[in-house]
Amino acid sequence: MAISHWPSAERPREKLITRGAGALSDAELLAIFLRSGFAGCSAVDLARQLLLDYGSLRAILDADAQDFCRAKGLGLAKFAQLQAALEIARRHLAENLGHEDCLTRPAQTMTYLRARLRDYEYEVFACLMLDNRNRVIAFRELFRGTIDGASVYPREVVKQALADNAAAVILAHNHPSGVCEPSQADIRITETLRAALALVDIRVLDHVIVGDEVICLSERGLV
Repeated sequence: MAISHWPSAERPREKLITRGAGALSDAELLAIFLRSGFAGCSAVDLARQLLLDYGSLRAILDADAQDFCRAKGLGLAKFAQLQAALEIARRHLAENLGHEDCLTRPAQTMTYLRARLRDYEYEVFACLMLDNRNRVIAFRELFRGTIDGASVYPREVVKQALADNAAAVILAHNHPSGVCEPSQADIRITETLRAALALVDIRVLDHVIVGDEVICLSERGLV
């Protein structure tokens, strides 16, 4: 049965308008994006099948163009729309973060860093540069590595922080394995960077590790 024939309260779009996006399942949200299915398969049916095939919503969002277009009912136009929607979400998070005191909104900061770093297949080390009121000046990806590590050069971190006129920084990197427990190397580089930045009166407020979860070294007493 076509979605247009469903009771109004059960249609994903109407449900979102009346109850909010949080009330929708992954399949219903995906169906709104897809807009249509194909003969004998509604948008919701297609969304459910995609979730079964890929295993999760994240896996669908992470698919490259070739893999995405392999599924029946999808194509390059929908892939482009999806990538645009993801980038809009990232920029929305960045703009909100830039207008807020990030230390009073830690959940928003973690959400932003997770969105920026979680899906890389290699390790990336980055910094959030903050002004003296702890507002975000810029997000800088400074070093890229392999699946299990990235070389971090303190001199370059200090150089970029000075160029951005930062008063404080939040360090961040991802663990492509998904396991976000800090390693001894993570702890050592945090201490090294904190000492190097302190020489130019720039504070290290935290070091965030992004994997399947997000861990802040400050919560472990390591910053």
